[in-house]
Amino acid sequence: MARVKRGTTKLKRRHTVLARTKGMRGNIRKKERQATEVLAHAGNHAFNDRRKKKSNFRALWNVRLNAALRPLGLSYSTFIGALKRAHVGLDRKVLAGIAQDAPETFTRIVQHVQRP
Repeated sequence: MARVKRGTTKLKRRHTVLARTKGMRGNIRKKERQATEVLAHAGNHAFNDRRKKKSNFRALWNVRLNAALRPLGLSYSTFIGALKRAHVGLDRKVLAGIAQDAPETFTRIVQHVQRP
């Protein structure tokens, strides 16, 4: 079998690893071994945080809804229960957007839900 020299392949791998750590502090961006370690951890955090982002946004929408409902004399939980009883199909993301951008429309939705 022929001999394989790894010079170009190894240099290319080293260059791509160090290019991905550009902008980081210290030896992390200069030393290949530390750079690979840091990139492995960064990949794990990125993977996990893509999942956490969904729950973070849902919590944000809940807070925004609650803040918009308090002046109207409702709490978040009673409003969500009333929404389900009234069979309103709007989700929290849309409701939070309406509450922030069009408060008069949101007030009408709340009044519609509060009807017996």
